[in-house]
Amino acid sequence: MKIVDSSGWLEFFADGPRAESYAAHLTDLTQVATPAIVLYEVYWWLKRKRGEEEALIAAAQLAKTQVVPITVALALSAADLGLEHGMAMADSLIYATAVSMGAELITSDADFASLPGVTYLAKPVPPAG
Repeated sequence: MKIVDSSGWLEFFADGPRAESYAAHLTDLTQVATPAIVLYEVYWWLKRKRGEEEALIAAAQLAKTQVVPITVALALSAADLGLEHGMAMADSLIYATAVSMGAELITSDADFASLPGVTYLAKPVPPAG
């Protein structure tokens, strides 16, 4: 099972420089889980920046994955992990979901880079000059 965080989905939908790298992790959506907070963040960002139609199309794509709700157990685990690793609420919910499912977390968010179970897709460095 894999979890692609908000940065990855947004990169994928924007056809950014790492879109192909993320696409490789999204070939079988039955093997992808999506924390509810990721669905929120992706929809919110796309609606604000690109409009409701693009946001709804993206939400429909994410809904094809296993959307994971925030339960009491997940909220408590996220709070513990957030305290342990100094993470913000959304990041701790995403990471707690991955940990609870034994899933690989795919991200370009540097806040996750050093955590176990994370595949970090670094942002390309712009050429000097």
